[in-house]
Amino acid sequence: MTRGRIAVRTAEASQAPKLHALISANLEEGHLLPRTLSELVVHAERFAIAVRGKKIVGCAELAPLSPHVAEVRSLAVDSGERGRGVGTRLVDQLRRRALGEGFEKLCAFTHTPGYFMQMGFSIVPHQWLPEKIFTDCLKCPFFRRCGQYAMVVPLDHLRVADDRRRPLESIADDGRPGTVAPYA
Repeated sequence: MTRGRIAVRTAEASQAPKLHALISANLEEGHLLPRTLSELVVHAERFAIAVRGKKIVGCAELAPLSPHVAEVRSLAVDSGERGRGVGTRLVDQLRRRALGEGFEKLCAFTHTPGYFMQMGFSIVPHQWLPEKIFTDCLKCPFFRRCGQYAMVVPLDHLRVADDRRRPLESIADDGRPGTVAPYA
């Protein structure tokens, strides 16, 4: 039985409750910080979402930290969709968006650095990202004891022209890439 392809697109404010449910479901693993529904409503357009049929099966936010640095935040994938490349597709979408918006580097803070290393991110000292420290870390209850790795990927090496011409990919249930029109 085919379950359909996954499309990646930008979230809308009306989808904030579904984003909140997905993020909240992933909180139990201890790798995400909680998000309020009201902040998700305000920042919904920052999210890339992976959708199978009408169900949101993954999400990730592109959060600007400065004019030069943006962060991948609240990356969450439904447990039934893991291992199919959904998270990688979401991060790739955010990379293209960040580059298009003029950011020079993309960062992520994670407990699983190997996952991001496979996508070209490198571990850096937290101090290399003062934008993150002053924007979020100082007010976080886990400051100086979060155990997360700071990860960075520069955006200048991406093939901008090729990425802008290439349509968004979809993934069939068997993991094979396919193509769909953006926002289809």
